[in-house]
Amino acid sequence: MAEVIVGFKVLPKDVDIDLDKLEQDIKSQINPERIQRQPIAFGLVALLVTKIIPDEAGKMEETENKIRSIENVGEVEVTGMTRSL
Repeated sequence: MAEVIVGFKVLPKDVDIDLDKLEQDIKSQINPERIQRQPIAFGLVALLVTKIIPDEAGKMEETENKIRSIENVGEVEVTGMTRSL
């Protein structure tokens, strides 16, 4: 079965959120391949999450909903998607 590499941009609800804890919560929910931090503005930092998921109907939405359900997650945006080799 084919897999896709999906990039998510995760914004915390507030600038005062502990990003280390938020990263750990994301890791425990979806076990991503990579998480990077991207400064936005005025102290707000986005987490860029990369996850490989099966290329099946509903799997991307399921993963996105798992991220959204994490406490202190404000917004989730899919930034890119490509098939893996």
